[in-house]
Amino acid sequence: MTDKSLAGLRVLDLSRILAGPYATQMLGDLGAEIIKVEKPFAGDDTRLWGPPFLKDANGHDTSESAYYLSTNRNKKSIAIDITCKEGQELIHALLAHCDILVENFKTRGLAKYGLSYEQLAQAYPHLIYCSITGFGQTGPLASEPGYDLVAQAMGGLMAATGEPSGEPMKAGVAVTDIITGLHALVGILAALHHREKTGQGQHIDLSLLDCTLATMSNLAQYYLISGHPAPRQGNAHATIVPYQAVQTQTGWVVIAVGNDPQFAKLATSLGHPEWISDPRFSTTDHRLAHRNELIPLLTDALQHFSAEAFVDLCRSHDIPAGPVHTMDKAFAEPQIQSRQMQIKMTHPLASKPVSLVGSPLKLSQTPPAYESPPPTLGEQTDEVLKAILGMGTDEIARLRRQKTIA
Repeated sequence: MTDKSLAGLRVLDLSRILAGPYATQMLGDLGAEIIKVEKPFAGDDTRLWGPPFLKDANGHDTSESAYYLSTNRNKKSIAIDITCKEGQELIHALLAHCDILVENFKTRGLAKYGLSYEQLAQAYPHLIYCSITGFGQTGPLASEPGYDLVAQAMGGLMAATGEPSGEPMKAGVAVTDIITGLHALVGILAALHHREKTGQGQHIDLSLLDCTLATMSNLAQYYLISGHPAPRQGNAHATIVPYQAVQTQTGWVVIAVGNDPQFAKLATSLGHPEWISDPRFSTTDHRLAHRNELIPLLTDALQHFSAEAFVDLCRSHDIPAGPVHTMDKAFAEPQIQSRQMQIKMTHPLASKPVSLVGSPLKLSQTPPAYESPPPTLGEQTDEVLKAILGMGTDEIARLRRQKTIA
């Protein structure tokens, strides 16, 4: 059996929606044991974020939405009411056996349950406590709720996205949540390394807004150096031309010419070597200044090609290019198929294996493992309480009768 990078680590996951679950799914893929704590009789909000929903053997919708399925494999679901005293005692009992806690309640939202970092740090000095909020633990907006859309707007992403004359545009996926989840993973791994050296846990404070601004990267630096925001370019690039979507006879493609030698290859391959010596297009800065003259010429030239033929032409000359895929075509792409980016797992509510998106991590010695499908609500409540806390059947039944667990 292949070793797992994070085998032996146990994570108590009090997060829901996307950023936190995305981070903990990655930890689970790498071998950590993830205990997902959910509200009894309700569960993670995204369980109901459909359609589409997973279908049962009769073709009927189940309780599991596609959204929920996307970020919750390799986890154990335990339904605990953390608003009551005995539920809080169960969380404390589990924390004695856990390395990491991940949560995305509003800032200080867990304090009323005695579960904030400050309330837990002394009792569990080894604990790595990762908080994900809209605006962070400090600052004038710390107590405000925040979603991906708000962070995209306030962090400058929406203003930088869309056509120059159009309205501000959000990304097609909740990219801020995903990126915050990635930052959470980095922070947790760094904290684990620190704990190995010192024995001490720590608090990780992540905000969707901070992560959005950090993601703006070169566009943020553009402003810091120039003193004004980079102009919105739609599918084009602020400083490189041609680097955008272009239409062919049969569909859209993207071309990414990052330097003058690549442009020379493109001009030659399209039968327009005169573009190379044209003073308007001979260098990157000249092409940028004359973008509105070059792009129509390029578009006209591409009307002689299908999308597939143009991409093949570019690849034969080492020019970065690719088709604009819808999701069905993306999963049918041979390159994606060869990288095992679509996996199948058996699910208790489905009559046939369920397709899920695979991990992009390709580790030569400790690759991700797909051991359990996204759990149903409270599927492992009894298992976890027995295995970790040593609870008997009668005690579990009592907690269930009083609705502390489900």
